[in-house]
Amino acid sequence: MDLRTRYLGLELRGPLIASAGPLTSTAAGVRRLAEAGVGAVVLPSLFEEQLRHAASRDSWLAAGGTDSFPEALSYLPGTSYEAWPHQYLHLIAEAVRAAGPGVPVIASLNGVSPGGWTGYATAMQEAGAAAIELNVYDLPGDPLIPARDAERRYTEILVAVKAAVRIPVAVKVGPYFSSPGEMATVLDQAGADGLVLFNRFLQTDIDPETFTVSTGFRLSSPGEASLPRSWIRLLRGKVRCSLAATTGVETWTDVAAYLLAGADAVMTTSALLRHGPAYATELLNGLAVWMHRKGFATVADVRGLLSAETGLAEPGRPGYLSAIEQATHAYGGAEVVS
Repeated sequence: MDLRTRYLGLELRGPLIASAGPLTSTAAGVRRLAEAGVGAVVLPSLFEEQLRHAASRDSWLAAGGTDSFPEALSYLPGTSYEAWPHQYLHLIAEAVRAAGPGVPVIASLNGVSPGGWTGYATAMQEAGAAAIELNVYDLPGDPLIPARDAERRYTEILVAVKAAVRIPVAVKVGPYFSSPGEMATVLDQAGADGLVLFNRFLQTDIDPETFTVSTGFRLSSPGEASLPRSWIRLLRGKVRCSLAATTGVETWTDVAAYLLAGADAVMTTSALLRHGPAYATELLNGLAVWMHRKGFATVADVRGLLSAETGLAEPGRPGYLSAIEQATHAYGGAEVVS
């Protein structure tokens, strides 16, 4: 069974990508994922704030260094937040060696504002990254920020990074645009080599007993896959760039459904955290068995078979009304589902 696919112009041995998370934060973790069969790995993000902090620190050290003693070890960067930019390049190089040939390592930049920090993409390229994923994590809290201003940030960051590197650049976006399809087209035209759909933004909640606002993190569930799958169906054939699915992958059926919708690659972190890196083998084996049973010889035979590009109409409002009617019959009254 031929599971090969192309993503960002890169030849992958399989459609499953280990997305950013604890398992990709060490060379040992990357090695285990590569041994389990993933087609590529995405490293954890390097954040705009970390780069700005490091730049500020380095400027201060340069200004005061002429009058300092070499024994002043407190001038050296720490090993956590402020050291991460320097350690990140080492991680890229180590991950490339651990993954081995045929398993591209994708670096990740996370930011929200245009600026010089995007130039760090060049260092990532030189360290051996095969591509860069831009994680533009932006939830504007000011209700007076115009929508176009918020959207423009994405293209400004993308253009800055594209100008700095020769390797492919993907953009990971959220679904909360007034017109996600138009935003996808704008990013495609601005030079994105791929889109990763969709980013899961941090969702706060309120505890009435403790009067606190929580900012906890939770793993994704299969029920969250329908939204990105719907948009991948719609965008297949409408944009030039690659489409990667993320969110809601738990079993091989989720991988197959994303491919049928039109995804070039399918990313997961949650399933691998729940079941361990070796679970990637189970996902790929399940996909291969299903493909054989259905008579598909290659991933290309599967990809986009149920996308809107094939002429299958999007349900739209008629589908919505049909669903309401079915629910009414099933649960005994329109007021139940209104």
